[in-house]
Parts: sequence; C-alpha cells; structure tokens
Amino acid sequence: MSEPESPPEMEQAGLEPERRREPVFNLPPVVLAIIGICAAVFLLQQYVLNDTQQMTLLYDGAFIPVLYTGQYGFDWFLFTRPFTYAFMHGGFAHIAINMVWLAAFGSPLANRLGALRFAVFFAVTGLASVGLFWAMHPYGEAPLVGASGAISGMMGAAARFGFHTDRSAGKAAFAGPVLPVSIVLRSRGVVIFLAMWMIINLATGLLGFAPGTDGQIAWEAHIGGFIAGFFGLRWFDRGWQAPEWESLDRT
Repeated sequence: MSEPESPPEMEQAGLEPERRREPVFNLPPVVLAIIGICAAVFLLQQYVLNDTQQMTLLYDGAFIPVLYTGQYGFDWFLFTRPFTYAFMHGGFAHIAINMVWLAAFGSPLANRLGALRFAVFFAVTGLASVGLFWAMHPYGEAPLVGASGAISGMMGAAARFGFHTDRSAGKAAFAGPVLPVSIVLRSRGVVIFLAMWMIINLATGLLGFAPGTDGQIAWEAHIGGFIAGFFGLRWFDRGWQAPEWESLDRT
C-alpha cells in the first residue's frame, strides 16, 4: 500500500503542495445583492430614464418627509418609500462611498447574522433612520436617498462586538458575544471610533461639507440608524450562547 508523499518528498519530485487561495472579493451573497440593486437603480437613473421618468422615480422611491404630514393625501408609495429610498443615491461619489462601507461593515455582520436576519436588520435600521429624520424635519420637502442610514446601523452593531472579527471559517464574521453597553463604553478603541464618527457626522451635516457630494448630508438619519443598530442588535443576534457574566447586563 502506498503512503501519501510528505512535503520534502514532494519537493524532491518537483511538486509543490497545493495552497489555498483566498478570493479577492469574499462578500456574502446578501451584501452583493444589495450592492447590485443599488448599482442597478443608479445606472437606471443616470443612463436609461429621461428627466421626467427620473423625477417620477425620485418622487415614488425617495423618502420625502412632508408627504407624511397628511397634507398631500394618500398613496401606496407611503408604505414603500421608507425602504426604497435606501437603494437610491444622488451621485457617483455618494453610491461609491456607501458601497465601500457596506462591504466593510456589512460583510462580517451578514456572516454573523445570516442572510435573512441581515436583510431585516438592513430594513429596520433604514426605517429607524428616516424615523428620526422625519421627527426632526416633518415638513421637509427635499427627498432623502441613500443607504448610509442602514450602514450606520451596521457600524453601531460592529461597536457592540468591539470590532472583533473571526476569519477561521475562511470569511470574516463578527465574533464573541454582543457586549454590554457598559463594557463597550470602557473600550478605548470603541470610544475613539464613536467620538470620531459623531464628530464627522455633525461636521458634514451642520457645516454642509462633504467631499464628492452635492447635497446636504442627513446626519440625523445616520444617527437614527446607528442608535437602532447599536441598541437593537440583540434582537437579531440570537444564536450566540452568552456566558454568565453577560447575563448581568442585558442593555
């Protein structure tokens, strides 16, 4: 019976052991699907629709706060706008930046939660984003578009893991238990990230400065999504068996 060749024997025979290659793009299918939808909608807006059709799509798909005050009657798009707005973007820089952050924070979260729960998380944090935005600007007439509110929710979720990821399964996934808020706020790295994130959002929103974008940054929507992701993550992450010390703080 022949035995498998050992690495030295393989080298002597002029053979090299097969090495595992990691894919350059290892994004979960659900993240790729969201990126694909956003890209398709953007290309449709930019290269297929005429001006009238673009305005119709913007009115029916974007979130427009004043439409929810009851002044303009009822239409069925009132139910869909709080979700469809996240797949629309105002320019190339807008969609490019959002998709990069979606890949960075969405991939490990999707690998942790699974496709279905991640999709629901995306929808819920996006809804929370427009909820806070509407509460602060109920009579606003400017359309709100972009996935950054839901992506901010993913950043909030990442903070609850202390940004700890595990690649042992060949793909990055947030690892460990969902940390109690009291522990998260004692992490120097997390606190620095939260402070920088808040400063950047307030600066770009209140000062109206955002490189590569033409419109105002809806910092309120970002904060709404972040809060929903930060405090609501436990409702989506049900598979982890928490140790005893974590059960003392269920914030």
